[in-house]
Amino acid sequence: MIVIVDYGMGNLRSVEKAFHKLGAQVLVTNNPEDIREASAVVLPGVGAFRDCMDNLRRLSLDEAIVNAINQGKPYLGICLGLQILFEESEEFGTSKGLGVFGGKVVRFKPEKMQGENVSENINTPHTLKIPHMGWNVVNVKRKPAIFDSIGDGQYFYFVHSYYVAPKDEEIISGTTQYGVEFTSMVWKDNVFAIQFHPEKSQKVGLQLLENFCKLAY
Repeated sequence: MIVIVDYGMGNLRSVEKAFHKLGAQVLVTNNPEDIREASAVVLPGVGAFRDCMDNLRRLSLDEAIVNAINQGKPYLGICLGLQILFEESEEFGTSKGLGVFGGKVVRFKPEKMQGENVSENINTPHTLKIPHMGWNVVNVKRKPAIFDSIGDGQYFYFVHSYYVAPKDEEIISGTTQYGVEFTSMVWKDNVFAIQFHPEKSQKVGLQLLENFCKLAY
């Protein structure tokens, strides 16, 4: 059974429906015991880092998630589910994360958010909007199992104002350009975590989720 962690935030039903479309057995739960019994864990989410961590701690899900990771169970973190793996976030002041990886979560800096506006023969800089919202390319640095049958330079759907800055560059599996080059995918052993939303990324997103299912069963 793949468990989708319900901590009171995020687009859980969209993720659940995507797995059901693949014929996968999933359980949406906020029970730590279900996580202990799961074959794999998925933590999706959108919203504030601090609220997420407060809810996880209140429901005793934080310890259950870390234990599942330490036991070698496949873990897929989506958006906020990526960010909470790190030591801290600067969102609304400093907030502590799960500390699975060293590093922190930082905000896009408006003064650095310059892109190119290409229209016919006009190519001029323009200020990029925050949050980063819409389709963008993931450049694969190290190809994880969840990217089987997915090529480099594929488009996925993003919605976020913050991104992770890992201390250990060896865990960086994919990057994306949006004014700056930021980490959009990390991978170490059984931990796979992505800044983009596969459940909103059509065929290529479903392929990623299907690849994760193969790791879980």
